[in-house]
Amino acid sequence: MNSPVAPVFSPSDPDFVADPYPAYGALRARGRVLWCEETGQWLVPRHADVSALLRDRRLGRTYRHRFTDEEFGRTPPPPEHEPFHTLNDHGMLDLEPPDHTRIRRLVSQAFTPRTVERLRPYVRSLAGELAGRLVDAGGGDLLAEVAEPLPVAVIAEMLGVPEADRAPLRPWSAAICGMYELNPSGETAARAVRASVEFGDYLRELIAERRRRPGGDDLISALIAAHDEGDRLTEQEMVSTCVLLLNAGHEATVNGTGNAWAALFGHPEQLAALRADHSLVPSAVEELLRFDTPLQLFERWVLEEIEIDGTVIPRGAELALLFGSANRDPAAFERPDRLDLARRENPHISFSAGIHYCIGAPLARMELAASLTALLERAPRMRLAAEPVRRPNLVMRGLAELRVETR
Repeated sequence: MNSPVAPVFSPSDPDFVADPYPAYGALRARGRVLWCEETGQWLVPRHADVSALLRDRRLGRTYRHRFTDEEFGRTPPPPEHEPFHTLNDHGMLDLEPPDHTRIRRLVSQAFTPRTVERLRPYVRSLAGELAGRLVDAGGGDLLAEVAEPLPVAVIAEMLGVPEADRAPLRPWSAAICGMYELNPSGETAARAVRASVEFGDYLRELIAERRRRPGGDDLISALIAAHDEGDRLTEQEMVSTCVLLLNAGHEATVNGTGNAWAALFGHPEQLAALRADHSLVPSAVEELLRFDTPLQLFERWVLEEIEIDGTVIPRGAELALLFGSANRDPAAFERPDRLDLARRENPHISFSAGIHYCIGAPLARMELAASLTALLERAPRMRLAAEPVRRPNLVMRGLAELRVETR
């Protein structure tokens, strides 16, 4: 077994969480796969391996389609966590074929490029409105005033959630996503369970209402109508899909926006270039997602024994595919630690790859581009008012606060 890497990869170390990128460089230099005693995982830090393993069907986001917990050498989750796991385990993110294939095909009938494109005027208008409010106030917390309201409102609009019902969406999402961190606490789990119950109950009522009044142009109505040779989504699959779309869209876009502006403020020459040429926005979005990746790692179970660079990884083990490290790999990117908003070759994997490639990636890109453009146009002199405050999370990397001045 490779030597432990805890001194390098240490999610419990605040200094590591604050800036994991130097440690990732050390990991890549050590090898293609390394054992981490602290997390009980095999770490995969290099771009080529992460990209290939995301497509390797010997790995899975779940193992329960093939093995029981006992057969796989794992302890079942506590019974009190059941509401969270019921919600999570019926969503595409944590399913494997054939269930994943069936659900993604049905969801794709409703969540189409046309559906996303139809939202573009709304996204641009809302981004401009939020940026305008920030400017009128002379500044504030960019996360609370722009980054967070935008994606929640957009996915709520898409789902058809009435404005009066939207306030709990963000706290529900944040509570559920806490379970995706490494070794979540009992308190975190309890919050996630409560949010799973409350969010699930709300969505069941909304789905029942849409069934009583069919024919709407919202995503829930489209999910109800979606069918393939007589097959339809179950109610639980619809609930889990709606929660996944909100959680993934909210977390990725909020964290991506905050990380992006923190990076821009830290690289004033790149920010100046972007302010001088707004046509850089599309490539800037890709580069900012690469440079400080919102989702730092993605876990995979080993369903069949695999070998990586001479190291045999047994069935039942867990891999941590390090997206943040892969996106800084010099074998895939020229001068990877340099922020280059005009970068042309940018094979980042911030939206994953293979069958679990993010179905909401086009929407996330649209939202990031819209908010970036709105702030460039309406707050051309925006600057930091205080040092960014980073959340103490590794997996979902983002800020807690980003205070700015606009005058």
